[in-house]
Amino acid sequence: MKLFSKVPFMVLLVVLSLFSCSKDSFDDGVDALEMNLVETEAKTIELEILELINEHRQSLGLSTLDDMSVVKSVAYSHTDYMVDNDIVSHDNFYTRSNYLKSNLGAKKVSENVAYGYSTAEGVVNAWIKSTNHKINLEGDYTNFDISAEKNKDGRWYFTNIFIKK
Repeated sequence: MKLFSKVPFMVLLVVLSLFSCSKDSFDDGVDALEMNLVETEAKTIELEILELINEHRQSLGLSTLDDMSVVKSVAYSHTDYMVDNDIVSHDNFYTRSNYLKSNLGAKKVSENVAYGYSTAEGVVNAWIKSTNHKINLEGDYTNFDISAEKNKDGRWYFTNIFIKK
């Protein structure tokens, strides 16, 4: 009799796991062409952010990370998406991650996103103060890059991707 009283609860758990809130739980079918990979020239704020992250890593005795144009292009595709949709999100992260794993041989990929900060120091300090973002900044990675774009109102959006090769 006790088993039958638990069945509705177990069914509910199965149903909820099938309809998770995460949009990236399954392959969303977006390929590299749909990611609009383009090569962009580094902006001053982007270079400053990369430098500040490497300075932070060095201060902890961690290795510095090398920038990589393909990682920047993938980051740009997401920043452009956030600007176009006026949201800050990790939507389609697994598409970006899978692309970098398939095409660059990345073993591990993570990203930080942000919006609204007007200086490199502001966004990097916010990431350092946030536990999950700080874990990415200080993680076991070899390369990284960033894209920073302004929306029509002049608000900055950022995507910072880290990979381990």
